[in-house]
Amino acid sequence: MTNQVWVSPNGEDGWKVHSPWAKRDSAHTDTKAEAMSRAREIAQNKWAELKIQNKDGKISNSNSHGNDPFPPRG
Repeated sequence: MTNQVWVSPNGEDGWKVHSPWAKRDSAHTDTKAEAMSRAREIAQNKWAELKIQNKDGKISNSNSHGNDPFPPRG
């Protein structure tokens, strides 16, 4: 099980920061920017992967904070 932190739309208004296996959301914000900032802090502290969704549910961005199982090739 990989540590993940997600930013997702929270219904019609606002955004939520959550982990897939958590019982409760970590945060609720009015803007996506606020949610991304809070999620980035949590992901860095947990050495987790950050996934950011758009309003349509598609993943717009992903970033690993910690041990990346698939690091970029250089």
